Amino acid sequence: MYELMSFKVKCPMCGESLIDHDQLIDNESSIKLDIEVANKKGTINLSSIYGSYNYKANIELIPNEVVKFFCTHCKAQIISDSNCLTCKAPMIPFYLHMGGKVSICSRTGCKDHKVEFDNLSIALNKLYQEYGVGAEHSNFEGERISKKKVIKKKDADEKKEIINSGTFLQTYCPQCKKSLIEDGMLKVKILNGEEGYLMLSPYLNVFSSKSTVFLPEDKTIKNVSCPHCDKTLISETRECGKCGSPVAKIAVSARTKLLDFYLCTKKGCKWHGLSEEDLFDIRLDDSDEW
Repeated sequence: MYELMSFKVKCPMCGESLIDHDQLIDNESSIKLDIEVANKKGTINLSSIYGSYNYKANIELIPNEVVKFFCTHCKAQIISDSNCLTCKAPMIPFYLHMGGKVSICSRTGCKDHKVEFDNLSIALNKLYQEYGVGAEHSNFEGERISKKKVIKKKDADEKKEIINSGTFLQTYCPQCKKSLIEDGMLKVKILNGEEGYLMLSPYLNVFSSKSTVFLPEDKTIKNVSCPHCDKTLISETRECGKCGSPVAKIAVSARTKLLDFYLCTKKGCKWHGLSEEDLFDIRLDDSDEW
């Protein structure tokens, strides 16, 4: 219903914001904390996207080890009296700016988490206002975006169809032609050490994402495939025009035909583009390809 929810959190000890706008995880501002594990100290940036388990740390996190978390402002350890229902490790609570708290398990690899709201009706109203439902979506600047915002502009010597930023892209597998849209998100199957799913925003130039498996920042995904026919979407003839990484090819509907649409497989890279044939009469607004 809410697409990708990015929670803004603060320290339960001092009340200071834990959001780091400089380090992006899943193309969103992250949650920055000091950590200690196996007698080593460092920092970690957690994804602020609800349901994502991606992070970036400057020390190695050992699987199944319990991590201690500390506020980067007051330096107090963040911990609670409640334990994880799955593995019994201490739960780590953060206060939500909208009221309530979100708690995560402190054991590396455990995916147990929960959200509690002080006032559910107020929280739901704020979520509707921030993320929208149905035919509209809010971009990072809070501008309301229509799903069908496709316009035509006059270029230097010809008219090209401009697919505008914020346009909802109806996407399909280029091989079995089945829709890749599920619950309002673009969903593909991924393999990166373990198998899982990657959910992307289907709105052009809105780069929010989350995955069911850990995806290191600035690293390429080993394989991207269709969740229906299981065939790979990795292109054999195209690479990223920005970083040279492999790209995944999907089909996007525009006018009366399907377009070949390419996405970089490197985590954090925002490059995307069309085939050379389609560039003659169609352009993507604000794309890195132009």
